[in-house]
Amino acid sequence: MSLKLPLDPTDDLANPAFKNAASCTLWIRQLQLTNLQIAHQQLLAQVDELNRYPMRNIERLNTLEALRETVDYVQSSYATKLIAKPLPFNQSELLVFSGIVMLWQGMSLGYQRCLQSHLSGDLEMIQHAALLCQRCMLYGGLAIFEHLRAGYKFDGMMWQQLHKLYEFSEVEDLALKEVADPLLGVHPPSSCHRIYVKTLLACYARPSELSRTQLQILDNWLSEWCKDIAIEPSYVNSKTKALAIDLSSSYGLCAINRITHNENIRYVAVSPLSKLLQVNTILLEQGNTPQQLKLGDSTNSKDCIKFLTFLHQCWCENTSARINEREIVSQQAQLCFQAENIYSSVNGVSFKQPLRSSVVKTLALKQSTVFDGDITNPRYVEPTEKPTQLETWQVENESITGAQLTRDNLQGERIHFNQLIAIRLDDEEKFSLAATAWVNVLLTGKLRIGIRYLPGTVQGISIRTLSSDGGSPEKFAPAFLLDTVANLNVPASLVMPRNWFQPSRVIEIILKNGARQQAKLGFSVERGIDFERVSFKLV
Repeated sequence: MSLKLPLDPTDDLANPAFKNAASCTLWIRQLQLTNLQIAHQQLLAQVDELNRYPMRNIERLNTLEALRETVDYVQSSYATKLIAKPLPFNQSELLVFSGIVMLWQGMSLGYQRCLQSHLSGDLEMIQHAALLCQRCMLYGGLAIFEHLRAGYKFDGMMWQQLHKLYEFSEVEDLALKEVADPLLGVHPPSSCHRIYVKTLLACYARPSELSRTQLQILDNWLSEWCKDIAIEPSYVNSKTKALAIDLSSSYGLCAINRITHNENIRYVAVSPLSKLLQVNTILLEQGNTPQQLKLGDSTNSKDCIKFLTFLHQCWCENTSARINEREIVSQQAQLCFQAENIYSSVNGVSFKQPLRSSVVKTLALKQSTVFDGDITNPRYVEPTEKPTQLETWQVENESITGAQLTRDNLQGERIHFNQLIAIRLDDEEKFSLAATAWVNVLLTGKLRIGIRYLPGTVQGISIRTLSSDGGSPEKFAPAFLLDTVANLNVPASLVMPRNWFQPSRVIEIILKNGARQQAKLGFSVERGIDFERVSFKLV
């Protein structure tokens, strides 16, 4: 096939600091890695300059190979600056992110020059054809992975390039040829096929819902699993489950029922993958450790089972039911963030430390009274104050469990994965509590989030821990009471600041109506970036 690579002409004025592998090795030795920002800037500048420089292509290949280990180290170290950052990135974080992506793309571009020389008949490059195609796909895939980790959508041209490279590897019989890659460590040798499968499956695993740690675990697992996953040009409609790829498209995997078969369609059989995931899950449930199953050292059995189950749902189960239950809507919603602002929006008054004199106004409520539909006592509610500044978002689809929203304004709150929020739809009077299920930034720069509702009608409360040694009690903090949801058999729960929870800890609660009550904490139901939802019993 005729592979067209988007390459600009070289430039005789280009003047990189190194012009062959030997001088590159010397240059790397003097590179100061103690300052990652400067080291990264120098690497990016020199790779760009090298890509413009006209040189013998076997020497270009050797030079790029000499750069790989240092590039890999600096990239992975520099990327730690983006760990746990809310979206969208601020200006300095965005510079780090774009720099990392550009360096991956710069490495891919260098290998594409070498591959182009092979296509042009350079006899020195013939024996390196599989390696060149693998390296081009590797660094193109790493640029895609960087977007997944950051939560930023990427341009469809990145898919188009990866598809074309894979198609070329198929036609030239290079796809399955193993290529040595010292940077893979304990993982098996690489190939165009394995890189392609890994990238396809990672992007189909709902990466917006995964943390950076989970994405790294997924990367490691797929490096092992992808060698056993076939890509076929045809599909027999049987009990064998499969996903489809359109090599002429600007997207990755899709469900078979969304495509019409033609010569550009390929199929990934997921039945072997389903069996692998289920077997590992069963073995973990029977007491095997993740280490024994070669699932790594960075996760425990419980989290491992949960993650394997999630991946099975993504890759091997029919998700159309979930999609169908989502109702497409077009309405606005008001959102607010941070505990004190949420308290203000929910209760209509700002959070304040209770006055000592307010003790005389408290009520000795029975437990059943606390969960009445409306426990507000107007005698103790302060006059409504100026409301908290709210953000307006567009609701795109919704179900009883959650919704997808997009913020039209490019400015606004920076949002974390699994962060507590309050939301009020335009057709509702009261706020509900929710948590962000995923967060990403669109190509337009707009922020899009998925949320899951926390069950129960909410009221803002004040809580503090009681000193066990008779000393002064802690100050009050804003928290939230979620009432019982009888029809779902969901008991009442407390939403409190993260790290407040301790089993059997006794806390003091002040309700919206001024009543004071002590409660004993039970167990943690769920934990977010800035909150924890816990069970409790009134004392």
